[in-house]
Parts: sequence; structure tokens; C-alpha cells
Amino acid sequence: MGVAVESRTAPVRIGFRRKFAAYVALTKPRVMELLLVTTIPVMFLAARGVPDLWLVAATVIGGAMSAGSAAAFNCYIDRDIDSVMARTKNRPLVTGELTPREAYVFSWVLAVASTVWLYLTTNWLAALLSVVAILFYVLVYTLWLKRRTQQNIIWGGIAGCFPVLIGWAAVTGSLDWAPFILFGVVFLWTPPHYWPLSMRYRDDYRSVGVPMLGVTRGGAVVGLQVILYAWATVACSLLLIPVAHMGLVYTLTALACGVWFVYETHRLYALAIRHENASPMRVFHGSITYLSVLFLAIAVDPLLPF
Repeated sequence: MGVAVESRTAPVRIGFRRKFAAYVALTKPRVMELLLVTTIPVMFLAARGVPDLWLVAATVIGGAMSAGSAAAFNCYIDRDIDSVMARTKNRPLVTGELTPREAYVFSWVLAVASTVWLYLTTNWLAALLSVVAILFYVLVYTLWLKRRTQQNIIWGGIAGCFPVLIGWAAVTGSLDWAPFILFGVVFLWTPPHYWPLSMRYRDDYRSVGVPMLGVTRGGAVVGLQVILYAWATVACSLLLIPVAHMGLVYTLTALACGVWFVYETHRLYALAIRHENASPMRVFHGSITYLSVLFLAIAVDPLLPF
């Protein structure tokens, strides 16, 4: 049986599979994947080897539900501007595949389910950190900062740093300096990751009044800020070496990837000040590669004797 919904053009009927796909899309799977990329390696570091695989699976499931809940709340709140922006015009609340009520209920179900799941399968600290991450992303970033300040991504990005704390807490039941350094890495990495995106979609954000840095400042200013945060990200990543007693694999990877990441940001700035095609998406995608490789090294390093 299909479900009748209102789309932007005419009433359509969608089946179960399409409805299911719409709910999945509401959780922003690509963003969720990036969050989980930072969770699992930290669990290897916290365990100083291979952690309990059931614990890893439980944490990933809980973390996915938590991140999905925050993303769904974000889609529900931002459905007015999503319908205007070309980048978000195919989200399920815009197309009519889901109603606002369905999205709102789904967001709450995921939030409660993730909290209960993490509490029962990991520990209270991991569950609490998950709740704080959801609240921060929804209340502080989406409702308060996003439409009010060009610094929205800097502080709103804090929510995306919580997976490293959740992964560490799930293994140890406590927190230490190492996860907070990795929290800092993700925090400092977020601006040079998202600001190039704001350059690429400047007109989209301007059309809905969202003051991303790429809207309020020119390419040269954005490029310079991206450079500064990239350098800070790399410096913070190197702090993990003495604090967590990292070995050769992580050290060489952090240095090599850091040099490459900083080079790409300098290239973006050089093109921007010459008013040439800056290709900001090259830095956007490159930042994902940088973070993924860095955290892969975090997972591998404790498994090796050097």
C-alpha cells in the first residue's frame, strides 16, 4: 500500500521502500559516516589495541542513531530555507516524501532510542555525552547560531566533536587528555572543512539569509581563515604524539597529511587573492580525506610495536 503525500508539484503516492529511503535521507548519512570515522579509531586508541567488537558495534549503532536524530531535527527546523536552497531542495521534507510531523516524531524516537541504547550497552557517560551532542547541535547551532552569526560553524561544530569523547568513554568509562586533544582536532578542522563549502554555495546561503563566512566576506578573507585553522588543526594533531605516546605510524601520517592539508589551503588562498577559479570544493573534499587518514592512523598505531 502506498502513502499519499503532498509534493512540491502534485500529490504522489510513495511505497514503503521510498518512504524508508526518505527517513534514511533525513539522518544525513554522509555526515553520519564522517562522525563514525572519528569514533571507531578512538576506541582502538583507548583500548590500546583491538577493543571488544560488540562494544564497538553497540557504540556505532548508538552513535548513528544519535547523529541521525540531530540531523533529523536540523532538517525539521530548517525546512523553510531548505526549500529555497538548490543544495537542499531534494531533502524529504522539501519534496513532500515526509511530513513535518513524521520528521519531528522520528527525531524524538531516535534521540530517546540512542540514549537508552548507549546507556544499556555502553555506560552512562557515553549516553550523557550523546544527549549533550544532540542538544548542542539542535539548540545552540541550529536554533541559535546558524542564522545569526558568521561564526556559526566554529561553535556549532562542537557537536561534531563529541563522537571522539563518546568512543573513549564507551571503552574506559571516563575521559582523559587524549580524547580532548582529538576533540580539539575536530573542532579546529571544522572551519576549513565547511568554509570552502560556504564559498561554493555562497548564493544559496545568501538567498536564505544565513550569514556563513563565505557570504559575509570575500574569498581572500575566507581563504586566509581556512589557512589559519588548518595550521591550528595540524598543530593540535601533533600534541597527541607526546600525550598519548603515539608511535611512528601516527607521527609520520600526521606530519605528511598535515603538510598536504596546509598546502591545499594555501593554494586556495593564492587563487582567491588572484581572483582565479579557487575550486573550494577541492579543499572541502580534501579535508575529509585528511581527517579520515589521520584517524585511520590513530586506529592502526596502537596495533603496532613501533
